[in-house]
Amino acid sequence: QVQLVESGGGLVEAGGSLRLSCTSTGRSTDSYGMGWFRQAPGEERDFIAAVKPGGKYKYYSGAYRGRVTISRDDPKNSVFLELSGLRPEDTAVYYCGAAENSANLAFGMVSDYGYWGQGTQVTVSS
Repeated sequence: QVQLVESGGGLVEAGGSLRLSCTSTGRSTDSYGMGWFRQAPGEERDFIAAVKPGGKYKYYSGAYRGRVTISRDDPKNSVFLELSGLRPEDTAVYYCGAAENSANLAFGMVSDYGYWGQGTQVTVSS
């Protein structure tokens, strides 16, 4: 069983940076595609970035390209999301997900991910 735990969120001023972490406390995720999404109140879960097993292939939503970087450390069962140039509209709960089938990660579909963490809150003040 894959059990994901996100961390690294918090309150940051506009223009600041954060590094979010997601670690599997259960089964190894080295064969899973991993992705980051965010969800603001009243909105749908929105794709940010994904990385295939092995870490070579990465995909980014155009809405965040240039401001985010995804990486993974498989020996540590972890995936990371570095956020920079944060804006108040980036305020949301950030989730990581694990996908057994990583063929369509580039499309950023929530339905591809069978496992989710509980999320970590990011709040950006103006």
